[in-house]
Amino acid sequence: MTHRVDRAGLHVAEELATFIETRALPGTGIDPAAFWDGLSGLVHDFGPKNRALLNKRADLQSQLDDWHIKHGGLGDMDGYEAFLRDIGYLQAEPDPFEIETTGVDPEIASIAGPQLVVPITNARFALNAANARWGSLYDALYGTDAMGDLPEGAGYNPDRGARVVSYAKGHLDKAVPLADGSWAEVSQVSVKDGAMVPALADPDQFIGHSGEGDTLKVLLKKNGLHIEIVIDPSSDIGATDPAGISDVRLESALSTIMDCEDSVACVDAEDKVTAYANWLGLMKGDLTEDVSKGGRTFTRKLNEDVTYTAADGSDLTLKGRALLWIRNVGHLMTNPAILDRNGDEAFEGLLDAMITTLIAKHDLARDSGNSVRGSIYIVKPKMHGPEEVAFTNDIFTHVEQVLDLPSNTVKIGIMDEERRTSANLKACIAAARSRVAFINTGFLDRTGDEIHTSMEAGPFLRKDEIKQAGWIQAYENRNVDIGLACGLSGRAQIGKGMWAAPDAMADMIDQKIGHPKSGANCAWVPSPTAATLHAMHYHLVDVFDVQAGLKEGGMRSTLDALLTVPLAGDTRWDRDVILREVENNAQGILGYVVRWIDQGVGCSKVPDVNDVGLMEDRATCRISSQALANWLHHEVVSHDDVMDAMRKMAAVVDGQNKDDPAYRPMAPEFDGIAFQAACDLVFKGREQPSGYTEPVLHQRRLELKAQRNS
Repeated sequence: MTHRVDRAGLHVAEELATFIETRALPGTGIDPAAFWDGLSGLVHDFGPKNRALLNKRADLQSQLDDWHIKHGGLGDMDGYEAFLRDIGYLQAEPDPFEIETTGVDPEIASIAGPQLVVPITNARFALNAANARWGSLYDALYGTDAMGDLPEGAGYNPDRGARVVSYAKGHLDKAVPLADGSWAEVSQVSVKDGAMVPALADPDQFIGHSGEGDTLKVLLKKNGLHIEIVIDPSSDIGATDPAGISDVRLESALSTIMDCEDSVACVDAEDKVTAYANWLGLMKGDLTEDVSKGGRTFTRKLNEDVTYTAADGSDLTLKGRALLWIRNVGHLMTNPAILDRNGDEAFEGLLDAMITTLIAKHDLARDSGNSVRGSIYIVKPKMHGPEEVAFTNDIFTHVEQVLDLPSNTVKIGIMDEERRTSANLKACIAAARSRVAFINTGFLDRTGDEIHTSMEAGPFLRKDEIKQAGWIQAYENRNVDIGLACGLSGRAQIGKGMWAAPDAMADMIDQKIGHPKSGANCAWVPSPTAATLHAMHYHLVDVFDVQAGLKEGGMRSTLDALLTVPLAGDTRWDRDVILREVENNAQGILGYVVRWIDQGVGCSKVPDVNDVGLMEDRATCRISSQALANWLHHEVVSHDDVMDAMRKMAAVVDGQNKDDPAYRPMAPEFDGIAFQAACDLVFKGREQPSGYTEPVLHQRRLELKAQRNS
């Protein structure tokens, strides 16, 4: 049983109260009584407003369901749009405006580059991601399939090493070309009279250096991103290089989102304290983690800043860490960590808003911290339309007043991942015009909401076919075009979603350059290594030039295109195609859910039916479960078809996890809590609010924890 203490009308889990009072509050200048009074006001005054917004979601969904049933699908597009306006789903577009956000750090406002997303509950992952500001291009190429194949054997392969060097120098020829010749021909690198020797085609790309003689680091720059050429002929790699170049290091993850939401499994006070404690360590700069690797144990900590001698002879200090965002949870979920005066669970998003902002005050009070502009960056996911964005804005106004922060200290990221937000994006941005520092598209959650919103319209296309349907391009284009029209260029991030195949780096290099070409000045990657490889794309594409051209061209897609639902229509699939799609979805759901429920792992690499490892989180689980729920509802498949696939894939997932000593098999009994949770997501998918997975997962995880503690 959870031990609770009373604070200002709140019933707080003792471990959370202790964390806040003994660790989070000291050093912030905030009196504990003032904090608890402020949090109580947030829970009790904003909680009913939160509930009313959720009720509005449900009411709109009911009206949408009735429309589709009445019209046997989407109906006439003009009539459909008129209906959406009549019920308030579509709102009037505001007059032209530009955002008024100030105090935004350059990593967000004026430099384009990769962005990492990492579960905040894993300290090692969090440290790795924070330290991913810089990465070795040599290591990223050698250790992945970026050059088309993977390394073989345990030892160093000189032939592969030579290919890495050739690849990297070929990239330097594109990003920082020499005045004469190629980087492959360079026999010596030095700095003389404030310039690099040999000379660069553009001398202004030389920024500075550190060291001298045979041990030298030369700092170059392309499209705002730094490139460090490391010369060390005494090293194993440098000894084989004509110029003694031992590495090429790239400024990689400019920013990282520390995630309290889709990639974690936080269901109670114990979990929330883990998340908040890691965020506190990052904000105070003292987070550490003991790591065992390669037969040795060491302590991982945050990187220090890096100092160079600038081209003009002055000192130049660059950040050694990514700029950190924190992603709060959305408006839907409550958490038993705090109960209100009536004994009801408080909305988790309200807790996150107050506590993560409080913790971030530690950063604002120190030198060389996260933000050099005195800002706190919070991503707010899963908002439905401008009213919910306005509500978020009001939440942070309250939080700033309680925590004695200047107005609009908290900058927010608007995740454009719900259909009502996409359709009203300009109004959403307007609702937070003095706070917004980020908008982002996310195909998976957005598709999950697309399916659930139009569940009664008919059977949807297969997932791969949905990706090719016209609405998705309209969605991606409109996000960028509306962001540019609202003045985000040079002031905020316009982001694109995750590369979900962490082992397929060659494909990522080939395809993800499309994100900067689309006008996105950041895009998500699954690892520090992927960030380093993706950074090359921003050397080759000047995103701000792309944005300027797009802004002149105006809107590329219509609202009609966005609202055209990707239904299967007259499409007919062969039986084996249908069953393979069902099995693929079932495997993804089970592979993710079994670790979420049994081990509390919120983000997993799960092999698909082709044995390709894909990153699974709650967003991927949402689309898969809603896809199956839709086909069940429209009798594309039967209950038995899906249950057979779930059992078959459970055995497959068991086999994939056979070497994990903490894993609990689902087959052959199929009566475990994890298997039941996966089935709930599918067979009860239609009744889940907005098709979200959180209610089922949280309930089942709490059930398992209670069982283990009994």
